[in-house]
Amino acid sequence: MKQWRRRGIVLIAAFSLAAASLMGCGAADPEETVLTVGDTQVPFGVVNYFARMQQARYETYYAGMMGMTGEAFWKQNSSDEETYEEMVKKGVMDDMQQLYLIRQHAEEYGVELSEEEEAAIEEAAKQFVADNAQEARDVVSGEEKYVKEYLTLMAIESKVAPLMMEGVDEDVSDEEAAQKAMEYIYLSYSTTDADGNSVDMSDEEKESLKADVQEKLDEVKAGDVTFDEMAEDLGVSVQTATFDKDSYAPNADLVEAADALEKEDDYTDLVEIDRGIYVGHLTSLLDRDATDAKKESIVEQRKNEQFSDLVEKWKEETTITVNEGLWKKVSFKKQGVTIKDTTTATE
Repeated sequence: MKQWRRRGIVLIAAFSLAAASLMGCGAADPEETVLTVGDTQVPFGVVNYFARMQQARYETYYAGMMGMTGEAFWKQNSSDEETYEEMVKKGVMDDMQQLYLIRQHAEEYGVELSEEEEAAIEEAAKQFVADNAQEARDVVSGEEKYVKEYLTLMAIESKVAPLMMEGVDEDVSDEEAAQKAMEYIYLSYSTTDADGNSVDMSDEEKESLKADVQEKLDEVKAGDVTFDEMAEDLGVSVQTATFDKDSYAPNADLVEAADALEKEDDYTDLVEIDRGIYVGHLTSLLDRDATDAKKESIVEQRKNEQFSDLVEKWKEETTITVNEGLWKKVSFKKQGVTIKDTTTATE
């Protein structure tokens, strides 16, 4: 379902790109079959269009934010095992298989596009062609029939996906979703010099800070000062967080210490990490708002899993082949695609 929602964003981007201009050159035969899903032969043009739309978004926004050229961005590793190009292309091919599987099963859910929806798709496809030069359309396979096919797949999925997620158990107990609440302070083991540079404390300075924090924490536990007053004396601010045992923010060690507290208004000991010190104060064993939000998240996760499990079942039941040699011809590194006009349109 995460992929489905991500493609929902791409759907909006596809419509906005109808008013955008793309730059590039060269491509393979758009009519050659690059993907077969059951009895459906998918032309290169449809898959290339989706791939290039993804490429355009990444190059325009992500590479731009990182201050990199598109070519340099695509060579970067997204993980230890693959580059950004490999990651995005894998996602594109997985998504295209899913889109066609869903269309093949749409009738089971009684889903078909209305005349108004088909007309809107056709208008968007025509607008994309009108707003982009032939040279750009050649690169992204941006001819009307390929754009129309892609948008049709997206529209069908947007109607079928919610039906695929119906029927999950939406009953979630407080115990399963329970979220606690705490307030905490953090003191860094680094300071700032006169030139604004970060300077690490010496071992002696760290020990002195720890002793100072421990002394003030003892005063809080004794009821002599409040947690807010302790923070003010130490020159830091009190921050808040909700959590459960699996949380890792703001810090996994702090969460573990706070989760071990048995009563509201209890305090953790000093939680020392490499960069500084945390102190936590448990304010609630069951934060109502956070727990209710977690319940919604759990239900959403169940829907996601049901959606994904159903798609995987369809994949197992369907013969799917990819023309790897043709698919390799799609190179983000060798052919840049960016959005020139970032004017957006509503769906």
